[in-house]
Amino acid sequence: MDRIIIKDLLLRAIIGINDEERTNRQDVLINLSIYTDTRPAARSDDVADAVNYRTLTKQVIDLVETSQFSLVERLADAIATLCLADRRVARVQVAVEKPTALRFASSVGVSIERTRDDV
Repeated sequence: MDRIIIKDLLLRAIIGINDEERTNRQDVLINLSIYTDTRPAARSDDVADAVNYRTLTKQVIDLVETSQFSLVERLADAIATLCLADRRVARVQVAVEKPTALRFASSVGVSIERTRDDV
């Protein structure tokens, strides 16, 4: 299976359980591996035959910047569900990190994998 990689997408979101996290946007770092068959697009050289990663990235940005989840686990799952809405996506790996969440750590986060069977 082929893979589209979206790396180090840095966004701002309301995410967390503490009072300050519920009112102040924080940085979240997102990495995606989107598994799909790229052969139709490679043969035709037509974006209509591809998972359009620009469109998908805009959808992820909108989701993250308007969300207000408490847990990064929930945000990661919502991003995976969004990616799998395109029937050409067979599997997705989503990593969501909060760079400033833990003192003395560069980042903390979760990494999940979902397939078509999960949605």
